[in-house]
Amino acid sequence: MIRDATPADLPAIRALYGREVLQGTATFELHPPSSAEMTKRFEGVRAKGLPWLVAEVEGAFAGYAYASPFRPRPAYRYGVEGSIYVEESARGRGVGRALLTALIERARDQGLRHVIGAISDSETSQASIALHERLGFRQVGTYEQVGWKFERWIDVHLMQLDLDPAGAPPTASGLDLTGGLS
Repeated sequence: MIRDATPADLPAIRALYGREVLQGTATFELHPPSSAEMTKRFEGVRAKGLPWLVAEVEGAFAGYAYASPFRPRPAYRYGVEGSIYVEESARGRGVGRALLTALIERARDQGLRHVIGAISDSETSQASIALHERLGFRQVGTYEQVGWKFERWIDVHLMQLDLDPAGAPPTASGLDLTGGLS
């Protein structure tokens, strides 16, 4: 089941993200954020009118995904970056696909144009890259050896989904980068 996240989900979100910070390479943070910082991030995404979703499997928290502005400059207001984190016990069960599909649908419904994926670590992220490709993302570049974590250099693969590949003019104002959708 995919649903909107609530503040009550933040302890589970923070725990999952904290494990990824300490043990994984999906984020380049080195220290897990505090509860206050995670709340600030959650509220910041929601204040912009963007989705923050939670997946449940048999009633248990299985992962989360959210969209954030791609870049802070106004010309980028039609694009978001998607972030997805799935509990290890839920991986390979369609949770990531369900979260990413729902995130794409929300972005499309909001009149946005692009969803960007920045997937780090080609050594461990082949499943994530394949998932993005199955949902229509294309690889648009690689930042090579851009992150230093766990005593090694890590690449970041950039993937992009065009929600309107024909390139029609926008039908909405896009993101108000200081507030919600405008």
